Amino acid sequence: MTSKELLYVEDALGHEKFMKDCSCNTSKQLQDASLSQYVSTLEQKHKELYNKFLNLL
Repeated sequence: MTSKELLYVEDALGHEKFMKDCSCNTSKQLQDASLSQYVSTLEQKHKELYNKFLNLL
């Protein structure tokens, strides 16, 4: 993996971690159950994407 590709993967990992953390925090604060469930599914999707990027390393 080139250094440029490594920088891209590291950047993508940071973005996915940020989105996962935001989704987690938001789903806990929402009072609407269906909206909270939807945001929880987004959190799960970002966890999966984070793990996929991590497996590239």
